[in-house]
Amino acid sequence: RIHFFDLPNGSFYGVVDCLCEMYGPPCPQKIRWPKELGPEPTFYFNGGMFMFEPNLNTYDELLRTLDVTPPTPFAEQDFLNMFFREVAKPLLPIYNMLVAMMWRHPEMVDLDKVKVVHYCVGGSKPWRYTGKEENMDRADIKMLVARWWDIFNDESLDFKNRGEVYFEMQFGQSFKWRVLSAKRSRGKN
Repeated sequence: RIHFFDLPNGSFYGVVDCLCEMYGPPCPQKIRWPKELGPEPTFYFNGGMFMFEPNLNTYDELLRTLDVTPPTPFAEQDFLNMFFREVAKPLLPIYNMLVAMMWRHPEMVDLDKVKVVHYCVGGSKPWRYTGKEENMDRADIKMLVARWWDIFNDESLDFKNRGEVYFEMQFGQSFKWRVLSAKRSRGKN
């Protein structure tokens, strides 16, 4: 579970990104912050998972800024880092553990504490995993892939029928029965 309930208004939290996988160490010498995006952020976060309380003013400002922002190598991630550079605060890596961190920065990984695993490296996606890709034939990777499949296949976590549960709670069993009966009578299941 991830618990972030009492964050100050306007906060934006993200986990520091590691681009070593694509560019090799050391990252800062390989990747330069585009000058046209203004001052470099105090840290560069991964755009795959972040904590933020959205509001319409921020949404409108995001759209206005996006209209005048040049394209960059990391698209939305660069844009989010540029836009939120004044308010972004780092989260611990346990809240978005990039799989590549396991071999790039093992000193920063404690699998017992990890809350979110980010399968971002080629070959690490559990639904495409073969174990033949570089760094993928490791016991810890195999354990994470197996855990992902265990969760995926756990029927107690299946929320596909939430709509039916919601309608049943709101309108009662008889409404659900009428909707399902109407679908069946038209030949739709």
